[in-house]
Amino acid sequence: MNANQQPAHGHKAPLYLLFSLGLERYALAARDVVAVLPRVPVKTLPGAPVWVAGVFAFRGALVPVLDLCQLSLGTAAVARTSTRTVLVHYRTADGLTRPLGLVLEQASDTLRCDAEAFRDYGLVNPASPYLGPVVETAAGLVQRIAIDQLLPETVQALLFPPQGLTL
Repeated sequence: MNANQQPAHGHKAPLYLLFSLGLERYALAARDVVAVLPRVPVKTLPGAPVWVAGVFAFRGALVPVLDLCQLSLGTAAVARTSTRTVLVHYRTADGLTRPLGLVLEQASDTLRCDAEAFRDYGLVNPASPYLGPVVETAAGLVQRIAIDQLLPETVQALLFPPQGLTL
């Protein structure tokens, strides 16, 4: 089945937010997305990894923000009108759900396809455990990002101390 087609068994396939890292397309499960915002100004966090863009206030909560281009490719996201701060639900190792911001380029399209349409591509990359399976679309391959795998435990402890706020 083409990834853009609805499944024949009558239910709606899950929705994904598409974005770019360099020239490649990636997807986040829309069920994990809280809000898609214009790129927001952040307060930098000295001593944090370079891919931690900073923190901003959203509805009374302080939200850490990651630059996914910086994390994945080693270069900061390009400031474009389609570059967004996407607020997601992040599940921590202790089982809590926390708000997390992601700076994403070209975060302006969606894809509806069954989760089973994504296939493993045969490479295990311990340095990038957040890179999930891929799906073939008319525009090429799209790789799913596992939000819960974005942060190593040390960075998770830095950004989400025990007294942190939850969504």
